[in-house]
Amino acid sequence: MRRYAAAVLAVAAALLFRYALRDLFELRVPFLPFYPAVVAASWYGGLGPGLVATALSVIASAFFLLPPDGLGVGDVSDRLSLAVFAGTGVLIAWLNHRVLVAQQAHRTAVGVSSARSERLDAILNTTVDGIIVIDARGRIESFNPGAERLFGYPEGEVLGRNVSLLMPSPHHEEHDAYLARYLATGRATIIGVGREVQGRRKDGTTLPLHLSVGQITIAGERKFTGILHDLSARVALEAQLREQAALAKLGEMAAVVAHEVKNPLAGIRGVMQVLEQRAGHDGPNAPVLREIIARIDSLDHMMKDLLLFARPPKPKRAPTDVAPLVANTARLLAEDPSWRDVDVEVDGGAAPVAADAEMLKIVFENLLINGAHAMQGHGRIRVAIDEVDAMCQIAFTDAGPGIPPDVREKVFMPFFTTKSRGSGLGLPTAKRFVEAHDGQIAIDCPPAGGTTVVVRIPMGGS
Repeated sequence: MRRYAAAVLAVAAALLFRYALRDLFELRVPFLPFYPAVVAASWYGGLGPGLVATALSVIASAFFLLPPDGLGVGDVSDRLSLAVFAGTGVLIAWLNHRVLVAQQAHRTAVGVSSARSERLDAILNTTVDGIIVIDARGRIESFNPGAERLFGYPEGEVLGRNVSLLMPSPHHEEHDAYLARYLATGRATIIGVGREVQGRRKDGTTLPLHLSVGQITIAGERKFTGILHDLSARVALEAQLREQAALAKLGEMAAVVAHEVKNPLAGIRGVMQVLEQRAGHDGPNAPVLREIIARIDSLDHMMKDLLLFARPPKPKRAPTDVAPLVANTARLLAEDPSWRDVDVEVDGGAAPVAADAEMLKIVFENLLINGAHAMQGHGRIRVAIDEVDAMCQIAFTDAGPGIPPDVREKVFMPFFTTKSRGSGLGLPTAKRFVEAHDGQIAIDCPPAGGTTVVVRIPMGGS
């Protein structure tokens, strides 16, 4: 109704204007003031109001063409002019209607496009996976926040650069050749088929990824979209499952070895002691016999370590105050003459944790002995205890030379050791005991030197 009322008002305004100038125009150009009314009504209201404005204008124009003796249009030329004006008005109304329809369709299309764009941006910006778009030359055109998190590059740093910077060797060097070969032959080995690849972060480290590549065409130019999913958690889980399977086999082997070897070793040691006593303390064979007994004791100790690692006991959890437990373990270490020049400093504290005190004592003893070895029996080991993120954190820091990166990667591997005499089971056993408490253990070597081993046990326990 508003649009039709506007049409009537526009014609009324034109009529008043024409009537006000009746002396100036007389009967000439009766249609001229009504064209703006028809255009305005059609532009504002569309086809219907435009036709109404045209009809009203025709009636009003005819009124101004009335001859003095009654109703009716004057001569033939007047009737022809009136018909032309009516046709022109209808045409204006129809054309404006088409313009309004086109504008509405455009607004609808823009709205749909904007909504789609917003949804697409929301998906790209919130997905945890990395999404990268490259052109036919391998240059990066889009790099979503998921990709930023995966690779450590901000988007502005990689746009326009070759995507091969995200690949380790040899794929880094081969990527452009592969892309050129695909564009030349059309034969693809990865497009449309997902596969596992290695990515390279900004800091040079690599990570396992699942890559899916699709091809799109925009304005006649080919683009390639890659979706990257981080497989680090899955790879770590697979490694853990393999480790557990290997440890299960190791446990079976350890039980057999303990049964078949440990008891005979005890018998052999007894015989050696008898022979040592008969040879006398200063006899010619006494040193050899004592060395044999020492080697048997070392082997027996390794057997105990192996059994402890392969078949660790289940934690018997009870409220445990960590700070006194560390201090008591340090005092036991100080009773060994080999470590009398090692000073252990315990700082901080935390609320009691639900843990097996005996198992944690073995963990702490291993870490303190390793720190003392690293310092060759001279120096200070600092133990800092604190509560961090609902975890009891115990950090052991020695003043030794530190651990080289290549060795640091292997310290938790069973039987790996840098000591001349060692089973290589101390740290792996400590790791198993900590993980049995749902905790974590990690090693860090600051540039200034020394080694820090951080043990974290949940405060709540279970």
